[in-house]
Amino acid sequence: QVQLVESGGGLVQAGGSLRLSCAASGRTFGWYAMSWFRQAPGKEREFVAAINWSGGLTYYGDSVKGRFTISRDNAKNTVFLQMNSLKPDDTAVYYCAAASASVFTTANTADYWGQGTQVTVSS
Repeated sequence: QVQLVESGGGLVQAGGSLRLSCAASGRTFGWYAMSWFRQAPGKEREFVAAINWSGGLTYYGDSVKGRFTISRDNAKNTVFLQMNSLKPDDTAVYYCAAASASVFTTANTADYWGQGTQVTVSS
């Protein structure tokens, strides 16, 4: 069983940066691939970024490539999402997710979800 708790969301102006964190419980964190998804009001959940268990493999959604960076610290049971050059279209609730897979980019692959953290980008 893995419990995930996101933090770091907030209100930022366009062009600014935020760093999201997702803290995981359990000693087996390093076994799980981790991903970030987001959901804006009235829209479907969207893939943002993924990372494999070691951190050596990462994937990004087209809309965030070159602006967002996913990383993880297995010693601290934490995955991060560094978000730079934020745009109003990045406004959404951001969720981290874990899966017992090599890496995953689809929401239905996730085994565990956090409660989400709100990111609001003003223009």
